[in-house]
Amino acid sequence: MKFSSYAFSCLIALAVISTGCDKSSSSTETGADPSAPAAESNLVGTIKVDGSSTVQPISNAIREGFIKQHPNVDIIVSGNGTGNGFKSFYDKGTDISDASRPIKSGEFENCKTNGVEFVELPVAYDGLTIVVNPQNDWVKELTVDQLKSMFVGDDAAKNWSDVDPSWPEEAIQIYAPGTGSGTYDYFHEVLAKKSKKELRGDMNLNEDDNILVKGVSDNKFSIGFFGVAYYEENKDKLRAVPVVNPKDEVAYEPTTENIASNKYAPFSRPLFIYVNTDSLNRAEVQTFVEYFLVNTPEVSEKVGYVRLPEPVMAKAQTNLDAVKTGTHFVDESGESRSGALTDLFVDENLVK
Repeated sequence: MKFSSYAFSCLIALAVISTGCDKSSSSTETGADPSAPAAESNLVGTIKVDGSSTVQPISNAIREGFIKQHPNVDIIVSGNGTGNGFKSFYDKGTDISDASRPIKSGEFENCKTNGVEFVELPVAYDGLTIVVNPQNDWVKELTVDQLKSMFVGDDAAKNWSDVDPSWPEEAIQIYAPGTGSGTYDYFHEVLAKKSKKELRGDMNLNEDDNILVKGVSDNKFSIGFFGVAYYEENKDKLRAVPVVNPKDEVAYEPTTENIASNKYAPFSRPLFIYVNTDSLNRAEVQTFVEYFLVNTPEVSEKVGYVRLPEPVMAKAQTNLDAVKTGTHFVDESGESRSGALTDLFVDENLVK
C-alpha cells in the first residue's frame, strides 16, 4: 500500500472516534442513548482539488456532504479546466485533479518526470450537451456533419443559412468552454481529430459554464455546448438539441437513459478524478476519496449526471484499495486509447 502506516493508524482511530460501532447495533446492544449526539470527527487538514468545471458540481456536492461529517477539514474545489487542472496536478499544487477526459500522453509524461504517481478513478457519465436559445424554432436536431460545418475550421459556417438554406440568414453566435477545458478537448476530438483541423477561432470562449449559459440564453441566434448538468440546472433558459447517432441515424436527447446506454453518441463520455498517491498518505485525503467513491453514484445523479455501472465502480474501489497507479487510456507507445469505458478500464490496459 502506498499510504503510510501512520496514516492508516489515523484512519482506524478516526473510524473509532467518529462513528464508533455499527449504528444499527449501537443502541440495542450497548444500551446507548439513541438521542445522544454523534462524536465529532477529529480529522483535520486541507485538500486541494482543481480541474474540470464539468466535474466540479460533483466534487462540490461531495465536499458538502463530507464536511458535515468532518467539519475541520478544509476542501478547496476549483474549476479551472481539465488541462489547467492537470498542470497544477503534475506541478504538485493539488491533491486531486477533476477531469472531463482521460489524461493525455504529455500530461502523463509530465507526471512521471515530476515524480507524481496517481490513481485514476472514473466517477460518472456525462453527455456533452448542445444548447440553443429557446426562441430558436428552426433547429430540431443536428447531425455530426452539421456540427462539423458549424464548429470546425476558420471557414466554418458564418450564418445559420450556411448550414441549411431554410434557416435564418443571421450570424451564428457560439459560446464554448475555453481551450483549457476537457469539454473543449472532447468536442474537438469528436468533430475534428480525424481531419486534423482545429475548432473555429471566433467562438466566445470561457471556462465559466455559467457565462456560457448566459450567452446562449440572451441571444436568439446563439449556440453553445457544455456538460449536461449545467443544462439541467438551466433548462428553463435553454433548449437541448437532439443529436443524430451516426450508427442508427436516430436523434437522441441527452437524457440519463440515452447517455448511460451510449445512444446519445458520439457525445456520451466518462468523468474522472485523479488522486496523487503521496496525498493518500494523509488521512484526510484517503478518507475523502473513499467517501467520494461510495457517494458519487447517488451524488452524480442529483447534480444531473449519470451513475456508472456497478462493476466499474467496484473496479475503481479495488484500484484505490490496492493503490494501482497509472492510466488505462495511454498505451505503452504513448498513444491515447479510445473506446468504451467498460472495455478500456481493465487491468491489462494499465500503464504506469
